[in-house]
Amino acid sequence: MKEFKNHTFVVCAYKESPYLKECIKSLLNQKVKSNIIISTSTPNEYIKNIAESYNLELYINDGEKGIGQDWNYGISQIKTDYVTIAHQDDIYKENYLEEIVNNIENGIDFIIAFTDYREIKNGKEIPLTKNLKIKKSLLLPFRKFRKSKFIKRMSLSLGSAICCPSVTINTKIAGKKPYKTELQCDLDWDTWEEMTKYNANFLYIPKELMQHRIHENSETSNLIENNIRLDEDLLMLKRFWPKPIANFIMKFYKKAVDTNKM
Repeated sequence: MKEFKNHTFVVCAYKESPYLKECIKSLLNQKVKSNIIISTSTPNEYIKNIAESYNLELYINDGEKGIGQDWNYGISQIKTDYVTIAHQDDIYKENYLEEIVNNIENGIDFIIAFTDYREIKNGKEIPLTKNLKIKKSLLLPFRKFRKSKFIKRMSLSLGSAICCPSVTINTKIAGKKPYKTELQCDLDWDTWEEMTKYNANFLYIPKELMQHRIHENSETSNLIENNIRLDEDLLMLKRFWPKPIANFIMKFYKKAVDTNKM
């Protein structure tokens, strides 16, 4: 059985997700084996028992709280160069890590590597939404241009099409606290924008190698419900466009956000 010891899946557990076990099982079933740990800022018996049942190390963040802070804490605990923040509600296809490792072994290094994905609602994979089709089109330039700062920023200028839980980070370049923490919802978009400043590849693997779960109790759904998502989207768009153009693009954003509503 193939192993890649220089990679870690950090499962960020929060409260008592009924999908946590399914996520962990998908990581254990990877064709290429690597390290798996659990990190949480909401320690409880539920998470502790799951960690013990799968013989996984559990790390508890007693410091600053927040999505980005929790992700950075988990990454700071690893002993490997490559890391994937596995969101507790999502499922990873068995060849997710294999595809990334194949690129590394073929000499294609990166600051981030990411894949396509599908969405799950009510336990079933749903047809591609209009929003997801748009995201796929925004990533097309990365098939040929991985290092160009212009291409990176062009793709990000219309939104963050990069699926955060599909991302593997190279901490040799990005460091052990790679995520920016000023924003609550768009911290990944904020982080990718910062990473465009590095002379390093954004490696896009155009294969649907994970499933992202949409449900009413997810943190994304909560942020959308409170309009935090839209406020931060506008803030990010203004980094790339003059205010009138950013406001125009936001008209389409408000429609796209409905995709995540139950």
